[in-house]
Amino acid sequence: MISTRPKEPSTGTTQILRANSLAGDVYEAIFNQLMSLKIAPGTRITVDNLVKEFNVSHTPIREALGRLEGEGLVVKQHLVGYRAAPQITRDRFDELYELRLLLEPAGAAKAAEAMNDEKLAILTEAAGVMTRSDNRDERANYSAFARQDAIFHDRIMEFAGNELIREMLTFQHTHFHIFRLMFHRRVTEEALAEHQTLLDAFAARDSGAAANAMRIHIEHSRDRLLPAFDEI
Repeated sequence: MISTRPKEPSTGTTQILRANSLAGDVYEAIFNQLMSLKIAPGTRITVDNLVKEFNVSHTPIREALGRLEGEGLVVKQHLVGYRAAPQITRDRFDELYELRLLLEPAGAAKAAEAMNDEKLAILTEAAGVMTRSDNRDERANYSAFARQDAIFHDRIMEFAGNELIREMLTFQHTHFHIFRLMFHRRVTEEALAEHQTLLDAFAARDSGAAANAMRIHIEHSRDRLLPAFDEI
């Protein structure tokens, strides 16, 4: 987990602590800013500004931006540089949720049928229910949960046993894009409760309950994020 702290409050710079790989820490710092909307969709990202903010060289910044480009969160424009990816459109939002509702409830049912104690332990850890952060930095918590949510859903599809469907959902970077729509505590708190309902269904090896819990979870996620389009 990356940790950042102000280096000089008067200059607004941020120091990256080098406990892990520098490029990885820089990646996490920029990822947090993108997910929490500190870097707004469509905003130009200037490498030199990030060098000053994080007090690092150009190399880890460019490595981090390249990784974020691969995740669809950053766009590189020839002769222009980097920008935060534009916000998804309402049509794209509807399409993503239609896709999820077609694939993920059925995947949850198959995962429940294939469930065992080892897989349940993996899902319990990935769900984030037992490890709610007491970090007071809500923006860091939000971006961390966006990543955790993506891992949880990916694990479910892994245990469902259809790699093609899993790869299709992963390729869309669905969770990163939908979580960028709105920065709000409610998005995480309610999702965590829904994750627990899914875990209960998996623990019971109840495929019908798992499919229903996943469908409700996705529908509620859609309803929580829809108001973001009222503000556009």
